[in-house]
Amino acid sequence: QVQFVESGGGLVQPGGSLRLSCAASGSISGIYAMGWYRQAPGEQRGLVASISNGGVTYYADSVKGRFTISRDNSKNTVYLQMSRLKPEDTAVYYCNGAVPTYSWGQGTQVTVSS
Repeated sequence: QVQFVESGGGLVQPGGSLRLSCAASGSISGIYAMGWYRQAPGEQRGLVASISNGGVTYYADSVKGRFTISRDNSKNTVYLQMSRLKPEDTAVYYCNGAVPTYSWGQGTQVTVSS
């Protein structure tokens, strides 16, 4: 089964940017839609953005206009470009299928704070 390794998180000031990467252990070309999720302390994990093989994207209202999801099937990698970050974006970020049928990775911590 495909496994995911997320990276690129860190501490950033409000208004800053980060680019997250999700490297898959196998091919993602057969996964119709890939998604990025996040989970803040005390909250449930939720879908932030998704992208289909055809490039159709979805964004949660809270990140629309600030985050951009992309995928490179040749590298089995999904990206999340995050800009104009806010403290409420602080969370652990994970990737999985847009229908999350795969095992969850360790995630990558994003902390937005001054």
